[in-house]
Amino acid sequence: MYPRNAVHHLQSLFAAFPVVVVTGARQVGKTTLLRQLFPTLDYVVFDASLDLEQARSEPELFLKNHPAPVVLDEIQYAPELVASIKRVVDNHQARPGQFLLTGSQQWQVMSALAESLAGRVAFVELAGLSLSELTKAQPQASNTLWLSGWMAAQESGAQQAFADGVRTGPRYTGSLSEWLWRGFMPKAQTLELGLVHDFWQGYHRTYVERDARLAGEVGDWHDFGRFVRLMSALTAQEINHSQLGREIGITPKTAQRWLRMMQATYQWFELSPYFANGIKRVSKSPKGYLVDTGMACHHAAMSSPQALSSHPLFGALFETAMVCEIRKTLALMGGSANLYHWRASTGAEVDCIIERDGWLHPIEIKLTAQPTRKQTLGLQAFRKAHPDQRIGHGLMLCAVEQSRWISEDVLALPWNLL
Repeated sequence: MYPRNAVHHLQSLFAAFPVVVVTGARQVGKTTLLRQLFPTLDYVVFDASLDLEQARSEPELFLKNHPAPVVLDEIQYAPELVASIKRVVDNHQARPGQFLLTGSQQWQVMSALAESLAGRVAFVELAGLSLSELTKAQPQASNTLWLSGWMAAQESGAQQAFADGVRTGPRYTGSLSEWLWRGFMPKAQTLELGLVHDFWQGYHRTYVERDARLAGEVGDWHDFGRFVRLMSALTAQEINHSQLGREIGITPKTAQRWLRMMQATYQWFELSPYFANGIKRVSKSPKGYLVDTGMACHHAAMSSPQALSSHPLFGALFETAMVCEIRKTLALMGGSANLYHWRASTGAEVDCIIERDGWLHPIEIKLTAQPTRKQTLGLQAFRKAHPDQRIGHGLMLCAVEQSRWISEDVLALPWNLL
């Protein structure tokens, strides 16, 4: 069992809300987590091909036979239950701790839950294992993780104390190449190296041939599989939606629909560009990421962690993994921060901009053990382009052994901090 950092947050939400929905990609560990936290509750697992106990045809009777508190797994396969769940919640005066739901799709059912149970439902997105979870230490709250410490140090002016403190702080001790190659799924961590390929092959086939077709009515699953491979190769790049799909012979409209489906099934996410003018943020090219580097390595036919070290995708996958780590920490904060990327017309760019409490925290990600002042030019350009904003010191996440300043206001940090 891997301890999940979402444990305390999830328990608090279930004590405060009538309905809590745990979402995330397939096999990310949603059911395992709930069974661990709530072992005495009634569990019902839905299936796309089976109307279990007439849940879809007689939802009221189904809930009568499975009174709250109850866990309803993969709720997207029984959308008819939503209205009945609302009635039960209303009849019990929105008493906390009635329903725990899981789902691996963001469409339709999740939207219906959010709309019909506004104010009475909370959502938790469970991602793949973070570095701190991989250490099998005790679950950590967001304010104990390095990113929270850095932002707090910025706001209090204690950047040097933070830099000194991380020198003796906990680290993930595994190999960088193997971490990226295995990916973040719990099952992929326990397999022998020779079996990881089989895991990802099965994951890809099940996702393409079953999950995606059910979610979005994919007519040609072979072309969709090629599209998923294409997006794996484009991770950590700005995405031109109008040009997507040309390489595999599908229309831009189809490509955009399939990309939205990948987002809705938690296989892809995007960072909007940062502009001080919020209206412009939705009008420029986003930067896209596959949610798991293990799948990308499988799609690129990398046979071992050693093959990754000389592969052209190594840098992009390192950036992907570090952005995923940042997102996982921010998610524990309860959605109190926004995450962007930044690129100027001159070509200067910054990989991540965290917006929180009126501060902007710029972060650059470089696959290097010898960061230089020249590599901070993007961070400097961002600061000059936004003189009226409150911008903290810059960070560079890279392969250094210890934290060190590479300019007056840019700190290089090891990638494997917890």
